[in-house]
Amino acid sequence: MNPKIHDWRGQRVWVIGASSGIGAETARTLLKRGAKVALSARNAAALQQAGRGFDEAIVLPLDITDAASVLRARDELLVQWGGVDLVLVVAGTYQKMRADDFDLTAAKHMVELNINGVLNCLDAILPTLLAQGRGGIGIVSSIAGLSGLPQALIYGPTKAALINLCESLYLDLHSRGIGVYLINPGFVATPLTAKNDFAMPAIISAEQAAFEIVRGIERGEFHIHFPKRFTNWLRLLRLLPYRWYFFLIHKVTGL
Repeated sequence: MNPKIHDWRGQRVWVIGASSGIGAETARTLLKRGAKVALSARNAAALQQAGRGFDEAIVLPLDITDAASVLRARDELLVQWGGVDLVLVVAGTYQKMRADDFDLTAAKHMVELNINGVLNCLDAILPTLLAQGRGGIGIVSSIAGLSGLPQALIYGPTKAALINLCESLYLDLHSRGIGVYLINPGFVATPLTAKNDFAMPAIISAEQAAFEIVRGIERGEFHIHFPKRFTNWLRLLRLLPYRWYFFLIHKVTGL
Protein backbone atom coordinates (compact mmCIF):
# COMPACT_ATOMS: atom_id res chain seq x y z
CA MET A 1 0.00 0.00 0.00
CA ASN A 2 3.08 2.22 0.33
CA PRO A 3 6.41 2.22 -1.54
CA LYS A 4 8.80 -0.40 -0.19
CA ILE A 5 12.17 0.59 1.25
CA HIS A 6 15.02 -1.74 0.36
CA ASP A 7 17.93 0.33 1.67
CA TRP A 8 17.93 2.84 4.53
CA ARG A 9 21.32 4.31 3.66
CA GLY A 10 20.88 8.00 2.93
CA GLN A 11 17.24 8.05 4.04
CA ARG A 12 16.46 11.13 6.15
CA VAL A 13 14.15 10.18 9.02
CA TRP A 14 12.74 12.49 11.69
CA VAL A 15 11.63 10.62 14.84
CA ILE A 16 9.50 12.78 17.12
CA GLY A 17 9.32 11.24 20.57
CA ALA A 18 12.79 9.68 20.48
CA SER A 19 13.97 10.23 24.05
CA SER A 20 12.90 6.82 25.39
CA GLY A 21 10.87 3.69 24.73
CA ILE A 22 9.67 2.85 21.24
CA GLY A 23 10.87 6.13 19.74
CA ALA A 24 14.44 5.84 21.02
CA GLU A 25 14.73 2.21 19.95
CA THR A 26 13.28 2.93 16.51
CA ALA A 27 15.74 5.78 16.03
CA ARG A 28 18.67 3.52 16.97
CA THR A 29 17.42 0.72 14.71
CA LEU A 30 17.28 3.09 11.76
CA LEU A 31 20.71 4.53 12.55
CA LYS A 32 22.17 1.02 12.63
CA ARG A 33 20.73 0.44 9.16
CA GLY A 34 22.43 3.52 7.77
CA ALA A 35 19.68 6.15 7.89
CA LYS A 36 20.21 9.75 8.85
CA VAL A 37 18.01 10.32 11.90
CA ALA A 38 16.87 13.49 13.64
CA LEU A 39 15.81 12.77 17.21
CA SER A 40 13.24 15.06 18.81
CA ALA A 41 11.52 15.29 22.21
CA ARG A 42 11.64 17.65 25.18
CA ASN A 43 14.53 15.97 27.02
CA ALA A 44 17.68 17.04 25.17
CA ALA A 45 19.99 14.99 27.41
CA ALA A 46 17.99 11.81 26.78
CA LEU A 47 18.06 12.50 23.05
CA GLN A 48 21.83 12.87 23.14
CA GLN A 49 22.06 9.54 24.95
CA ALA A 50 19.75 7.82 22.46
CA GLY A 51 21.83 9.00 19.51
CA ARG A 52 25.24 8.51 21.14
CA GLY A 53 27.77 6.73 18.95
CA PHE A 54 26.05 7.48 15.64
CA ASP A 55 27.56 10.09 13.33
CA GLU A 56 24.31 10.38 11.35
CA ALA A 57 22.23 11.36 14.39
CA ILE A 58 21.20 14.95 15.03
CA VAL A 59 19.30 16.20 18.07
CA LEU A 60 16.43 18.66 17.70
CA PRO A 61 14.68 19.27 21.05
CA LEU A 62 11.06 20.37 20.88
CA ASP A 63 7.80 20.32 22.80
CA ILE A 64 5.14 18.58 20.72
CA THR A 65 2.39 20.58 22.46
CA ASP A 66 4.03 23.86 21.38
CA ALA A 67 3.35 24.43 17.67
CA ALA A 68 6.03 27.12 17.39
CA SER A 69 8.59 24.76 18.92
CA VAL A 70 7.79 22.08 16.32
CA LEU A 71 8.05 24.61 13.49
CA ARG A 72 11.45 25.81 14.71
CA ALA A 73 12.74 22.24 14.78
CA ARG A 74 11.32 21.66 11.28
CA ASP A 75 13.09 24.76 9.97
CA GLU A 76 16.41 23.69 11.48
CA LEU A 77 15.98 20.22 10.04
CA LEU A 78 15.40 21.57 6.55
CA VAL A 79 18.45 23.82 6.82
CA GLN A 80 20.59 20.79 7.64
CA TRP A 81 19.03 18.25 5.29
CA GLY A 82 17.17 20.23 2.65
CA GLY A 83 14.24 17.80 2.87
CA VAL A 84 12.96 14.77 4.72
CA ASP A 85 12.06 11.26 3.58
CA LEU A 86 10.09 9.96 6.57
CA VAL A 87 8.59 11.47 9.71
CA LEU A 88 7.63 9.18 12.58
CA VAL A 89 5.42 10.70 15.28
CA VAL A 90 5.89 8.42 18.27
CA ALA A 91 5.33 10.89 21.11
CA GLY A 92 2.32 10.29 23.33
CA THR A 93 1.23 9.67 26.88
CA TYR A 94 -0.94 7.27 28.83
CA GLN A 95 -2.74 7.27 32.14
CA LYS A 96 -5.17 4.55 33.10
CA MET A 97 -8.60 5.90 33.96
CA ARG A 98 -12.10 4.60 34.58
CA ALA A 99 -15.40 6.43 34.97
CA ASP A 100 -15.27 6.29 38.76
CA ASP A 101 -11.89 8.05 38.89
CA PHE A 102 -12.35 10.51 36.04
CA ASP A 103 -9.71 13.25 36.15
CA LEU A 104 -10.41 16.20 33.86
CA THR A 105 -6.88 17.60 34.11
CA ALA A 106 -5.32 14.26 33.17
CA ALA A 107 -7.90 13.78 30.41
CA LYS A 108 -7.11 17.14 28.84
CA HIS A 109 -3.38 16.42 29.09
CA MET A 110 -3.80 13.19 27.12
CA VAL A 111 -5.87 14.97 24.48
CA GLU A 112 -3.31 17.78 24.27
CA LEU A 113 -0.36 15.44 23.79
CA ASN A 114 -1.88 12.52 21.91
CA ILE A 115 -4.08 14.46 19.48
CA ASN A 116 -3.15 18.14 19.40
CA GLY A 117 0.56 17.34 19.50
CA VAL A 118 0.20 15.14 16.41
CA LEU A 119 -1.72 17.92 14.66
CA ASN A 120 1.16 20.29 15.42
CA CYS A 121 3.50 17.85 13.71
CA LEU A 122 1.22 17.57 10.68
CA ASP A 123 1.08 21.34 10.41
CA ALA A 124 4.88 21.44 10.37
CA ILE A 125 5.59 18.60 7.97
CA LEU A 126 2.71 18.29 5.49
CA PRO A 127 3.70 21.37 3.43
CA THR A 128 7.23 19.96 3.01
CA LEU A 129 6.04 16.49 2.01
CA LEU A 130 3.47 17.90 -0.43
CA ALA A 131 6.04 20.24 -1.99
CA GLN A 132 8.45 17.33 -2.41
CA GLY A 133 5.77 15.03 -3.83
CA ARG A 134 7.42 12.16 -2.00
CA GLY A 135 8.26 10.89 1.47
CA GLY A 136 6.12 9.43 4.21
CA ILE A 137 4.62 9.94 7.62
CA GLY A 138 4.03 7.32 10.30
CA ILE A 139 1.92 7.88 13.42
CA VAL A 140 2.03 5.65 16.47
CA SER A 141 -1.49 5.07 17.73
CA SER A 142 -2.41 1.95 19.76
CA ILE A 143 -4.44 -1.20 19.34
CA ALA A 144 -6.44 0.23 22.26
CA GLY A 145 -7.88 2.71 19.79
CA LEU A 146 -9.83 0.02 17.95
CA SER A 147 -12.55 -0.30 20.59
CA GLY A 148 -13.48 0.69 24.11
CA LEU A 149 -11.48 -1.02 26.85
CA PRO A 150 -11.48 -0.87 30.66
CA GLN A 151 -8.93 1.58 32.15
CA ALA A 152 -8.55 3.34 28.77
CA LEU A 153 -11.40 5.82 29.22
CA ILE A 154 -9.54 8.75 27.61
CA TYR A 155 -6.39 7.11 26.25
CA GLY A 156 -8.40 4.82 23.97
CA PRO A 157 -10.44 7.64 22.36
CA THR A 158 -7.29 9.70 21.69
CA LYS A 159 -5.77 6.73 19.88
CA ALA A 160 -9.02 6.05 18.02
CA ALA A 161 -8.79 9.59 16.68
CA LEU A 162 -5.30 8.87 15.33
CA ILE A 163 -6.49 5.71 13.59
CA ASN A 164 -9.19 7.69 11.81
CA LEU A 165 -6.69 10.44 11.06
CA CYS A 166 -4.24 8.04 9.41
CA GLU A 167 -6.99 6.48 7.30
CA SER A 168 -8.01 9.91 6.04
CA LEU A 169 -4.40 10.93 5.45
CA TYR A 170 -3.84 7.81 3.34
CA LEU A 171 -6.85 8.64 1.17
CA ASP A 172 -5.55 12.19 0.67
CA LEU A 173 -1.82 11.52 0.27
CA HIS A 174 -1.41 8.18 -1.49
CA SER A 175 -2.17 9.63 -4.92
CA ARG A 176 0.30 12.46 -4.18
CA GLY A 177 3.18 10.01 -3.80
CA ILE A 178 3.36 10.23 0.01
CA GLY A 179 3.28 7.15 2.20
CA VAL A 180 1.19 6.90 5.36
CA TYR A 181 1.84 4.35 8.10
CA LEU A 182 -0.64 3.61 10.89
CA ILE A 183 1.28 1.98 13.74
CA ASN A 184 -0.79 0.14 16.36
CA PRO A 185 1.30 -1.56 19.04
CA GLY A 186 -0.10 -3.83 21.71
CA PHE A 187 1.59 -3.80 25.10
CA VAL A 188 5.23 -2.70 24.94
CA ALA A 189 7.59 -2.51 27.91
CA THR A 190 8.26 1.24 28.24
CA PRO A 191 8.37 3.78 31.08
CA LEU A 192 4.64 4.41 30.46
CA THR A 193 3.50 0.79 30.72
CA ALA A 194 5.77 0.26 33.74
CA LYS A 195 3.10 2.15 35.73
CA ASN A 196 0.46 -0.50 35.02
CA ASP A 197 -0.59 -2.72 37.90
CA PHE A 198 -2.44 -5.30 35.78
CA ALA A 199 -1.37 -8.20 33.56
CA MET A 200 -0.36 -7.11 30.06
CA PRO A 201 -0.85 -10.02 27.65
CA ALA A 202 1.79 -10.64 24.97
CA ILE A 203 3.93 -7.72 26.16
CA ILE A 204 7.08 -7.21 24.07
CA SER A 205 10.24 -5.14 24.46
CA ALA A 206 10.76 -1.72 22.92
CA GLU A 207 13.51 -3.26 20.77
CA GLN A 208 11.04 -5.80 19.37
CA ALA A 209 8.52 -3.02 18.72
CA ALA A 210 11.13 -0.99 16.83
CA PHE A 211 11.97 -4.03 14.70
CA GLU A 212 8.28 -4.51 13.81
CA ILE A 213 7.86 -0.84 12.92
CA VAL A 214 10.91 -0.73 10.68
CA ARG A 215 10.03 -4.03 9.01
CA GLY A 216 6.48 -2.87 8.35
CA ILE A 217 7.69 0.34 6.75
CA GLU A 218 10.20 -1.57 4.65
CA ARG A 219 7.37 -3.77 3.38
CA GLY A 220 5.23 -0.75 2.52
CA GLU A 221 2.44 -1.72 4.92
CA PHE A 222 -0.23 0.80 5.86
CA HIS A 223 -1.37 -0.88 9.09
CA ILE A 224 1.60 -1.99 11.17
CA HIS A 225 0.34 -3.79 14.27
CA PHE A 226 2.08 -6.12 16.69
CA PRO A 227 2.38 -8.58 18.31
CA LYS A 228 -0.17 -10.14 15.97
CA ARG A 229 -1.05 -12.96 18.38
CA PHE A 230 -2.61 -10.22 20.53
CA THR A 231 -3.59 -7.48 18.08
CA ASN A 232 -5.42 -9.85 15.71
CA TRP A 233 -7.47 -11.11 18.64
CA LEU A 234 -8.66 -7.57 19.41
CA ARG A 235 -9.31 -6.89 15.74
CA LEU A 236 -11.52 -9.96 15.60
CA LEU A 237 -13.41 -8.98 18.76
CA ARG A 238 -14.19 -5.60 17.21
CA LEU A 239 -16.21 -7.36 14.49
CA LEU A 240 -18.58 -8.98 16.99
CA PRO A 241 -21.98 -7.55 17.98
CA TYR A 242 -21.70 -5.29 21.02
CA ARG A 243 -23.51 -7.75 23.29
CA TRP A 244 -20.83 -10.38 22.60
CA TYR A 245 -17.98 -7.88 22.60
CA PHE A 246 -18.83 -6.42 26.02
CA PHE A 247 -19.37 -9.89 27.48
CA LEU A 248 -16.01 -11.22 26.24
CA ILE A 249 -14.03 -8.14 27.28
CA HIS A 250 -15.53 -8.33 30.77
CA LYS A 251 -14.86 -12.06 30.98
CA VAL A 252 -11.24 -11.83 29.80
CA THR A 253 -10.23 -8.75 31.82
CA GLY A 254 -12.42 -9.27 34.86
CA LEU A 255 -13.20 -5.55 34.75
